[in-house]
Amino acid sequence: MATERTSPALPDFESIARNANQLVESFRHSAGASLQPFEAMRTGGKFQGADEIDEMTRTLTRVAEAWMSDPEKALRAQTRLTESFAALWAAMAQRMQGGPPRPVAEPEAKDRRFAHEDWTKNPVYDVIKQSYLILGRWAEELVEKADGIDPHTRHKAEFYLRQLLSAYSPSNFVMTNPELLRQTLEEGGANLVRGMKMLQEDIEAGGGQLRVRQTDLTAFTFGKDVAVTPGEVIFRNDLMELIQYAPKTETVLKRPLLIVPPWINKYYILDLNPQKSLIGWMVSQGITVFVISWVNPDERHRDKDFESYMREGIETAIDMIGVATGETEVSAAGYCVGGTLLAVTLAYQAATGNRRIKNATFLTTQVDFTHAGDLKVFADEGQIKGIEERMAERGYLDGSRMASAFNMLRPNDLIWSYIVNNYVKGKAPQAFDLLYWNADATRMPAANHSFYLRNCYLNNTLAKGQMVLGNVRLDLKKVKVPIFNLATREDHIAPALSVFEGSGKFGGKVDYVLAGSGHIAGVVNPPGGKAKYGFRTGGPAKGRFEDWMESATEHPGSWWPYWFKWLEEQAPERVPARIPGEGALPSLAPAPGTYVRMKA
Repeated sequence: MATERTSPALPDFESIARNANQLVESFRHSAGASLQPFEAMRTGGKFQGADEIDEMTRTLTRVAEAWMSDPEKALRAQTRLTESFAALWAAMAQRMQGGPPRPVAEPEAKDRRFAHEDWTKNPVYDVIKQSYLILGRWAEELVEKADGIDPHTRHKAEFYLRQLLSAYSPSNFVMTNPELLRQTLEEGGANLVRGMKMLQEDIEAGGGQLRVRQTDLTAFTFGKDVAVTPGEVIFRNDLMELIQYAPKTETVLKRPLLIVPPWINKYYILDLNPQKSLIGWMVSQGITVFVISWVNPDERHRDKDFESYMREGIETAIDMIGVATGETEVSAAGYCVGGTLLAVTLAYQAATGNRRIKNATFLTTQVDFTHAGDLKVFADEGQIKGIEERMAERGYLDGSRMASAFNMLRPNDLIWSYIVNNYVKGKAPQAFDLLYWNADATRMPAANHSFYLRNCYLNNTLAKGQMVLGNVRLDLKKVKVPIFNLATREDHIAPALSVFEGSGKFGGKVDYVLAGSGHIAGVVNPPGGKAKYGFRTGGPAKGRFEDWMESATEHPGSWWPYWFKWLEEQAPERVPARIPGEGALPSLAPAPGTYVRMKA
């Protein structure tokens, strides 16, 4: 008996027409909100991103000029592109005649944009996908092989090309993405109406600039969902609150630990929730943990510089730890730029004889910025001057600037996947604590940020022994304390090579450890059944990074217990647990305090 074949359902054209009208109206409102930055231009201002667009245009123009200066080489490059497309059309012709699919270009294994089966099964979309990949890889080759451009310009060109290729991917548009087209037809365009509404809300939230939502910002409460470890604020000044955490053990290591987080974002990345809180785990091991919670600065902090952060931050925190515990010696841990400030403080203390930090842990920290990764794209003289001019207007760099820069390091994952999900699929993003933290941006004081960009990214003065702070020239070779230096394999902010080479700048023993994953996940990788990434150890960081990698030992699971063993060996003596607020410094507020709640 023959089975009856059913025809595919036709689109609901009435719904499509109705939703199209709503879409036009929503677009009108969104367009109105997006004109706010252009109104500022009438008074001489610039909309956010204008300088970056200018810089991208100049950079890619230099690459084009390099190729046009050699017509013969340019012709060979054009021929390679033509040959690739000829191979694609030949493969498609063979497929149309019943032959098996033979891809000329395939996405990388980690590229999730083309995961839907129609990208391969449907010949039309297969051609679109492969054409995009062929053209993109050809453009990348042009940048890589362009003659006569300096390494920094090439690095910028690679970065900006990556942004363009991510933006113009066929996966971002309804008519060139089979999954999006299917959904739009099935819903009669209702997904686009929902997406346009969210787009309007996000443009209004950004004051005319699109602030792409990555998570549900209403789903988290401090002290309940994030920043959950119990403790007390025991000190506060203009730059920081000092938090002491409540013990979980009867005895604790006698030497307390001070954590110096980055001020570029908030400290609670180390205390997201009980399951993956590094701070909570440290407390559970019997450590008296203190954390600096930096203020979210405004125009009042414009003159707070690197020295201010050292004196009013780290050194004042050590003073207050002494008052609270009676201890004059501390262990210290710094994360990212917080680690850079900690290294500066160690060098300053070594030069002045005030050596209260007896060992240091650096988490994805750079002290040598020779191989500083993609953020170095923004750190040449012209761009830094532009940033300084913007900061001079208000006394700080707006937090959205840094947030955008970090998102651009992984545009497919952190920008375009959410644009497609939110504004094309019309789906609100799920609640995710890590992305809530990522969206919780902080501002940068003008003096501090200018010093950091010029002395670290531009001139690399700390690694060269040329940095001067408080009229003292800093020399990392005078830093003799034991150091635990953690890098992560896929870090785009503090690359593993950069951290490795920075290890050699210190004068004492450095234990270099390489964890899996990237800048965040490689650090926040708790022990237990869910520890996704292993880590490598290989003793002192000497010689070539490749040689260290080859001889290093791979360990499964989290690096946290390995680190604690290292820390405990530095000073194993224990004392009765200390209760925050019951010593010489009374509690000012329960953790996580007030500064962490300040929004950008």
